[in-house]
Formats: sequence, C-alpha cells, structure tokens
Amino acid sequence: MSTLRIPTAKVFQPLLEPARYKGAWGGRGSGKSHFFGEMVCEECMLVKGTRAVCIREVQRTLAQSSKHLIETKIRELSLQNEFKVWNDRIETPGDGLIMFTGMQDHTADSIKSLEGFRIAWIDEAQTLSARSLSLLRPTIRAENSELWASWNPRRKSDAIDDFLRAKKPTGSIVVKANWRDNPWFPSVLADERRLDLELYPERYDHIWEGDYAKAFEGAYFAALLSAARSSGRIGRVTADPLLPLRAFIDIGGSGATADAFTIWIVQWVGQEIRILDYYESVGQVLAYHVNWLRKQGYENAILYLPHDGVNENNVTGKRYEDHLREAGFNVEPPVKNQGKGAASLRIEAVRRLGPKMYWNESTTEAGRDAIGFYHERKDEQRNVGLGPEHDWSSHAADGLGLMAICYEEPGRAANFNRVIQYRQQGYA
Repeated sequence: MSTLRIPTAKVFQPLLEPARYKGAWGGRGSGKSHFFGEMVCEECMLVKGTRAVCIREVQRTLAQSSKHLIETKIRELSLQNEFKVWNDRIETPGDGLIMFTGMQDHTADSIKSLEGFRIAWIDEAQTLSARSLSLLRPTIRAENSELWASWNPRRKSDAIDDFLRAKKPTGSIVVKANWRDNPWFPSVLADERRLDLELYPERYDHIWEGDYAKAFEGAYFAALLSAARSSGRIGRVTADPLLPLRAFIDIGGSGATADAFTIWIVQWVGQEIRILDYYESVGQVLAYHVNWLRKQGYENAILYLPHDGVNENNVTGKRYEDHLREAGFNVEPPVKNQGKGAASLRIEAVRRLGPKMYWNESTTEAGRDAIGFYHERKDEQRNVGLGPEHDWSSHAADGLGLMAICYEEPGRAANFNRVIQYRQQGYA
C-alpha cells in the first residue's frame, strides 16, 4: 500500500519518538484523543501483528470506550481494507488486535490477559486510580511496549498526574496541549470556549486551559476564587513584620474518625486581608498542630477558636482554649455559637470580604482547593437547597468563615474606644 500520511500538530510531534511512557495533558479541543487514536492505527500498520488495548478506568459498555473514535480514524485514513471491525474488537494487519476494556473490571489475575499487548492507551486518564495504574504498568511488558495517556488534569493527587508530571519517570515524553495548539480547532468549539469564558469563568481554566480544577461548579466561593485569580490576587504574598499574625482554627479532634483540623494564617494590613498559610491534618492530637505552629514561626500569632473551643479535649479532658493558653499562645475567647444560620453567615461574610483577600499561592493551595469545592447539598428531584455539604472541604471553609466574622479593619479596631483629647477652649 502507499505510505500512510497523517497530518500532526506540532505540539504532538515529540510523541512520535519511541518511549516507554507517552502523555498528553491539557484542556478541551486540543486534539489529544484524536492524535492517539491515529497513533493506534499507525502503530498497527507499521508493526504487523500489534496488539493494542484502549483503556478507561470505568467502561460499562463499549459506548464509553474509544472504539467509535478508532473506527472513525480507520475511515478517515482509508484503512477499511486493512482493519476488520467487530462488535467488541478490531482486527488489525498481521493477526493483530485492538481491544477495549475498563480497568475497574480487572483483578490481579484477570489483568494477566493483557500481558501480550504492546500498546496501551489510557484515555480520560485523570480518572485512573492508583490501583489500576499499579496493575497496568508491569502487565504491559512486551518487547518495545509503550503506555500512552491523555487527560485533562483535575488534581495533583490524581494517579496519572502524580506519575507522569510530578515523578517524571525515566523514559517518558509528556506534552501539554490546549485548544490554541490545534491547527484544526473547529469554529463551533471556538464559540463554546468564548461562551464559557464569559458565563462560567470559574470553570474555564480547568476545561479549556488544562488547569487543575480549582472550583466545584456551583460552589459557594467559585466566583470569589475566579475573581482573585483574574485580578492577580493569588501570587506571592508576604507578612508585614510590624503587624500581628492571626490563626483561625477549625477543630477536628483526634482519632481515626475525627474530622480535619484546619488553620488559616492571616494578617489584616490596611484594606488588605493577606492569607499567608494553610494547614490541615486529620486524626492528630493537639500537640501535633501546636508543633506545626511553632515550626512555621507562628508562636506569637493570635489564635481564634470556634464555639467548640470551650469543649473538652477527648484525650486529656481539658478545654482546647486552656490547652493552647498553657502552651503559651495568645488565645481570643472562642466565638459564641451563632445557631442554625451560622454556616450561611460565614459564607456571606467570606463573600463580602472576597475582594480584600490576597492569597499566597504556594502555601494556600490545599485550602483554596477545599473552599473551591465547598458547595450546597441539593434535593435534585425538588431542586431545593439543603444547606452546605459537610464533607472534606467544609472544615477549611468553616475556618475561613471564622476569620470573616471576626474581621475588623485595622484602622477601625485601633480607634475603637480610644480616649479623645480635646484642645482647651478656655472653659473650666
């Protein structure tokens, strides 16, 4: 047959070289899946008898697989005479095979059925679990075998992101590809991109620019974080050495079933609220959190506790505020319980102060991830809001809310109850 010619965007050209691991990550419209779909067809033509598997973490039906995309590429490349399409598989030249499978269906024993496969392509790889990745890597071990992955990042902790972007294993080629890298970016997607930028700025960077998901759609503080990012209020923020640091705490307790214990380190500087640091830990005793404060140089910070600061520590029997004072900290009296509407009051207080907030990017990332996810529970059938969802994100949000309800503008706080000296006017 004639030479197979496949136009390739410049951003993907490094992936044409042989490598054990190949990855492409980025936002919608970059052509990542189309590139790898063409690569599957090309490998099967170049190396007769190639066995390739297209993988998703969850694949309940073939409609959830990459099979339709591969079939489309076979037609576009005029390879219908070389490939034979069946309901559940595609036969390739030289008795080769393309299979489609979901990793969640495999056990340590069943995964051995893929041992003879030379190519494994994981699409939507951001959903791949650490377990699945650990099963797959040693299984695809044929001579000159390769593992490919295409994904839109969600979180740094996702297994594929941690493996290919953070750890960067030897023998890997990984590229970032977004819509602007696609020379065939269709006009209909260009319209959709602009619409998302206009109407849904909180999700735009994740969907179109391949950024980590910074905010859950509909989250209470999604717009707040989006505005901070677009106005340059997330970056390098430092403390004023002449002003006090303040630590706002949400108490999580200790033990295996405890909630997260969170601390926000904040400074009020003029009209700015400088959010300098964030801490979160689960199941640790109070001394562990105290040691973090001291280690980070926050031993002189003013500590603020929620209403349960008067509760007794379930390990020692002493109140949290007493423990912290005995440890040498300056502790404000715990904020009184504000009743059933407390969560809503905190949310509105944070939103109101949002334009004043400046975030130190490197040390508050985990906290921003949490408040970006903090959202309302809903009765979907009746479309009724049921109040804030109590989950992993709510403790960071409660701590930031505590800061917001305690906030006082420095100028106003300094002048409150100040003795006023009047000049003598000649009266007795």
